[in-house]
This record gives sequence, C-alpha cells and structure tokens, in this order.
Amino acid sequence: MPPQPTKAPTTTPWRNRNFRTLFAASTLNQFATNTGAVAVPLLALTALDASAAQVGALATLSTLAFLLIGLPAGAWVDRLRTRRVLIAADLARAALFASLPAACWLDALTLAQLYAVVLLGGCATVFSDVGSQSVLPRLIDRESLVRANAAIVTLMAVANIAGRGAGGALVAALTAPFALACVSAAYLTSALRLIAIAATPAPPTGDRTRLLPQIREGLRHVLGHPELRALALNAALSNLGGSIINTMLPVLFVRELGLSPASLGLFWAAGGVGLLLGARLARPFAARVGYGRALVLSLTPATLLVPLLDRGPWLWLAGAGWMLAMMKVGANNVLGVSLRQHLTPDPLLGRMNATFRFMLTGALALGAATSGFLTELTTLHTTLWAGAVVMALAWLPLSLSPVRERVSLDGT
Repeated sequence: MPPQPTKAPTTTPWRNRNFRTLFAASTLNQFATNTGAVAVPLLALTALDASAAQVGALATLSTLAFLLIGLPAGAWVDRLRTRRVLIAADLARAALFASLPAACWLDALTLAQLYAVVLLGGCATVFSDVGSQSVLPRLIDRESLVRANAAIVTLMAVANIAGRGAGGALVAALTAPFALACVSAAYLTSALRLIAIAATPAPPTGDRTRLLPQIREGLRHVLGHPELRALALNAALSNLGGSIINTMLPVLFVRELGLSPASLGLFWAAGGVGLLLGARLARPFAARVGYGRALVLSLTPATLLVPLLDRGPWLWLAGAGWMLAMMKVGANNVLGVSLRQHLTPDPLLGRMNATFRFMLTGALALGAATSGFLTELTTLHTTLWAGAVVMALAWLPLSLSPVRERVSLDGT
C-alpha cells in the first residue's frame, strides 16, 4: 500500500514533505498560468489582429469552464484521489498550450484554435484549482492553515510579478509563441513534480453516488452560512471588477497608448507586488486588529485611480492604485481562504471550494464578457471606470455580515 499523507504536528507547514512538494509544483503552475495570461491575448492581437470584442471573448472562454463544470467538479474531486486529478490537469494544459506555438510555426494558427485552447485549458484549471485547495487541509493540520495559505498566496503574488513580467518580456524579446512554449514546459514539469506527493486516500465508496444531492449540499453549505456567503460575495465582486479592468488592459497598452508588451507586464507585476505585501502582512495585521476587522478593512477604492491610466506620470499613479487594491486582495486571500477551510469539514472541502470557484470564476467570465461588450458600445475608459467602481464596493458584503465581529480564526 502506498504511503499516506501525514499532517505535521506543528503550526509550521514547512516540515511536511507533502506540503513542500505541493508548493514546488504550485510554483511552476503559477508561473505558467500568469505567463499564459499575458501571452495569449498578445498573440491574438499581434498574430491575428483580434478586435476588443475577440480579446474579451478569449478572456471569457478561459473562465467559462467554471460555470459549465465548476459545481460537479467539486463533487468529482471529493470522489477521486486528488493527486491524480492535479497531475492530469497539468498534463492536459501542457499539451493544449504546446499546440499554439506549433500552429504558429506551421503558419496554421486560427482564432478558433485559440478559443478552443483557452476553453479546454479552463476546464483543466477547474480541477487543478479545486483539487489544490481541497488537498491542502488533508496534508497539514488546521492550525497550520493560515501559515500555509499565506505561503501559497505569497507564491501567487511572486508568480504574478515574475510570471506576468516574464510573459511581457518574453513576448517582447522572443515573441508570443516562444512564451507559450515555456508555459507548456512549466505545466509538464509541475505534473512530474506532483508525482512525489504521497498518494491521497481513496474516498469511501459510498461517496461515489448521488451527484446532484452532493452538489446541492455544497451549495447549501456555502450560501446558507452567513460568513461563507459574505466571503463568496466579497470575492465575486472583486473578481468581477478586476476582470472588467484586466480584459481591456492589453488593448489599452498595446493598441491605444502604443506601449510595449513589457510595459503591460510591469503594470500587472505592480499588482503582484501588492498581492505579495498583502499576503505577508495579513497574519500579523489580523492578530493586531482582529480577524474580522482585517477582512473588512478596504483598500479597493484605490482602483479608482486605474481609469486615469495614460502615458507619463498617470501610468505611475494608476499603477500605484492597482498595487494598493491588490494588496487588499492578497490579504483577503490568506484570511478568507483560511476561514472558509476552517469552517468546512473534510468531506465537503471539494464541494465548498468548487462552489467558491464557480462564483468567483463565474464573476471573471461575466466581467470579461461585460468588458468587451461595454467597450464596443462606449469607450475603453468607460469600461475601466465601471470595473473600478464595482471593485471599490466589494467590501460591503463583509461589513454587513458576522465576519466583522470575528476576533480570530478559531472563534468569534
């Protein structure tokens, strides 16, 4: 029988070999995801002369999978060995993204292929995201969750900086197809690294029946719990506004302002710096002011500086606003994810995470579609203002919920 994952009997997750392995694979995974987020729309703009609506459609398709299969994916993850799910997801994305540079070099790339790759890649990401958040509490004890999630969110921030910055630099220096070849290689290496995680235990055979009741149970757990519901609404609004903004940034930078892809990568990297600072400060800040107050405190109105984006000093001002907004997102990722994992029993982790991902990534898809449609009807800067206002109001659900009274992760 293969060794079972063991939970470290300490509040630091780094002594747990399985956590270290998961973290190493996640490093590669996050680099690939962020590099691809820059390279795919730039490939569409430069190689296929895509319109604003087509760029918006690409962003929508990349997240549409969470609306199509997000909820059943949670029930499936609860039924399967999570390690196998994570490996299969990375192998699928490696193959999909490898097809793009191959098509470019054969002069056979089409917009239809780009649409198919981002949609199918999104399906693989559904299982990867739900599986990685669900396996974490099974590898470490619950007292280690905040530290572990702080490490994961810090990783996401660094990958946001390095991945998006590297993506812009790779596209500028070596073209988008080469950047996408690097994306494929990173996903493949991540899959190989995940093999080293001790096999997760098989779920009870009784859990392999009644898919729809299992999905409903996950929905009731999240939407029926006042704190979980507030966390979901807060993150969904933040994602909706952020998606409206991010979808049109490649069009604004490359087509309207005539800036280089590297400049776009650096702007997104500034957001990554904010995520990093928020992740690192979340735990000590929550200890000082209280867990609920740390979640409710809002810096997202700083996004109102982003629509001022232009050449010269306005670029720096907008970048500073984006960094501050992402700082709050980074802190809430650590505290919010830890709280929802703490409030959820192990048998419901996959469905809880799938419900959150359904709402959060559904908001990304809606934001991307809205972004392209609104830009076609009005102006690009009107779209940026709409996204900034939505994101600035994301704190309201938390401020109106019992979350604001919580003094620590373990008690109110």
